[in-house]
Parts: sequence; C-alpha cells; structure tokens
Amino acid sequence: MADHLEASVTLPSDPASVAAARRYVAEVLGEWGLSEETEAADSIRLIVSELATNSVQHTFGQSPTFTVDIRLEREEWLRIGVTDSHPRWPKRLPAAVQQDNGRGMVIIRWLAAEAGGRLSVSPTEDGGKTVWIALPWVAAGAPAPTPTGC
Repeated sequence: MADHLEASVTLPSDPASVAAARRYVAEVLGEWGLSEETEAADSIRLIVSELATNSVQHTFGQSPTFTVDIRLEREEWLRIGVTDSHPRWPKRLPAAVQQDNGRGMVIIRWLAAEAGGRLSVSPTEDGGKTVWIALPWVAAGAPAPTPTGC
C-alpha cells in the first residue's frame, strides 16, 4: 500500500447526501482493507453520518455543498474531514434530557477518543471550516502492517 492514500467527494447540502457520504466512505475504506463488518467501520460510518448531518443542518443554506476527504497516512492514521463554507464552528451543546438533537459532537468526540483518536477543526480559505477526525489505522480494525526483513 502507498504511504499516503486520499479520496474525496463533494455532495449537495441535502439530507439525502448524508447516506451518500456514508456509503462513499465505507466503499473507500473497504478498498483500503477495512472490512464493513468491524465495530470500527460501524463507528466510522456513524461519525461520517453525524459530521455530514451537521454540515447539512447547521449551515442554514449558506453552504450549497460539503466535501468529505479521507486520508490514510503511512497506514498509521486515518483522517476524515467534512468541509463546508459556513463560518460557524461546531459547538458541543449540553445534552438536556428532553432534547432531540444536539448530541452529535458529543457522540463524535466519544467515538474518536474511544479509538485513541481526536477531533479538530480548521478554517478554510473561503471562510468555512473542516471538521477532522483522526483515528489510528490499526485501532480502526485494519490489519497491522507486516514487518519486512524478518
């Protein structure tokens, strides 16, 4: 496998695109060796769903599209980013007992931390932002790289 793999898709900011983003990421990760049957693949699909949903719902029509970037760096780190052109960064809202939404970032942070990963947000040149999740590739359930020279 190459030292660095990348894939990207840009979708319309529409609720139907959330499922398309989830399917796209699952297909790419399957090509890179992560079985859809693993718990890690389930977690990654949930993370992508939450990030894409946030991009669709919380940009208030100010971002006509969102982009999902997937990067695998030296078979060590999997990075997934969702970019939109809205300037407001995500906020972790208190999870009130009666609240029907607002828990997405809590779920994302918990899933990332559980896998030994992290969440970060970076600004884009056009005034938007990318929400990144970085996960250790081995923790994602992918096969560990085989040592050479043994």
